[in-house]
Amino acid sequence: MNHTQTTQRVQITTADPSSLGLFGLAMVTLVASSAKLGWTDGVSFVLPWAIFLGGIAQLMASFGDAKHNNTFGMTAFGAFGLFWLGVGTSWLISFGVFGEAAAAAIDPSQLGIAYIGYLIFSIFMTVGAMETHKVLFIIFVLIDFLFLGLSLSTLGVAPEATHKLAAIAELFIALFSFYGSAASVLNTHFGKETLPVGKPFGIFK
Repeated sequence: MNHTQTTQRVQITTADPSSLGLFGLAMVTLVASSAKLGWTDGVSFVLPWAIFLGGIAQLMASFGDAKHNNTFGMTAFGAFGLFWLGVGTSWLISFGVFGEAAAAAIDPSQLGIAYIGYLIFSIFMTVGAMETHKVLFIIFVLIDFLFLGLSLSTLGVAPEATHKLAAIAELFIALFSFYGSAASVLNTHFGKETLPVGKPFGIFK
């Protein structure tokens, strides 16, 4: 007696989450850079954008890229989404939300060490970004400069100059991320390259 076994594969099509992730990055870095550049004051109204756009929107994009089996996108959006949630929590600690004892025990150098960790992460992700497209590669290069400036300024190394470096890098991250988000939406929506993003460098592939 012959038994025939049939295997069926069901493919579920999901949207590219890059547009949402890049928009979240663009919004939070735009608002945060305005404070660093002295255009606005304080971080109280940076906090909502850090949590919802920098944090949650990028985590949503990370989950979407996981469904696409995109390890690079999942890792990038996930790591930076968690970064902004961590930064937002740090601000809440400094505001005394978790108690006066926690606020009094703050050591800014620990935040500087965390920035160094993210600098290391962003450097090797920059290498990976060379095989995505050139707009994303530029964003990662700017992120490298952002974390370099944040690390040095937080640790007290030429704080004025390195803080300004971080501020300028963050502003340009916002601008290029807006462009990248727009390109992801419009190129997909119109089914053609409406906004060019540049081909991968092709060095490693």
